[in-house]
Amino acid sequence: MAAQRKTLEASAWEILEQIPDPEIPVLSIVDLGIVRSVEVDGAKVTVGVAPTYSGCPATEVIEDSVVKSLQSGGIDRVSVRRVLSPPWTSDWISDRGREKLREYGIAPPEKGAARGKMLGDTIIAERIVACPRCGTENTRKISEFGSTACKASYKCNECLEPFEYFKCI
Repeated sequence: MAAQRKTLEASAWEILEQIPDPEIPVLSIVDLGIVRSVEVDGAKVTVGVAPTYSGCPATEVIEDSVVKSLQSGGIDRVSVRRVLSPPWTSDWISDRGREKLREYGIAPPEKGAARGKMLGDTIIAERIVACPRCGTENTRKISEFGSTACKASYKCNECLEPFEYFKCI
């Protein structure tokens, strides 16, 4: 029975790794760090999902994708539990996810910067953002808000390309 539970749990994680974030499809919801747990009870799988923030419009879409994807993958009994504590931070984005963001043209948040920002560390809160295309730190913020509330708009002063920065949340 324990082996069957482990197999079901591993299958669920494999499927979850393939579910793209609806706002940044280059990231899986696992890379984004919002999948907090996979619990198996007999044939039932419960997935704990943390919203990126309380007003995120993608939360319900993601939860629906979890249920549909797991069911399509042969796991019939699925539920999603919304995890609000501890709250998600951008520190939970995986290293692989940060690299995927950079390759996609979005400057990733620096690891550990969200904690400093929450604690009022102004040095971290105002950190220079490197261009994901050419790597220079000679950039400037155009707008605090990008295509989504979790990103800001920047422009590189070297290659002159605009880009988005995934904010430290």
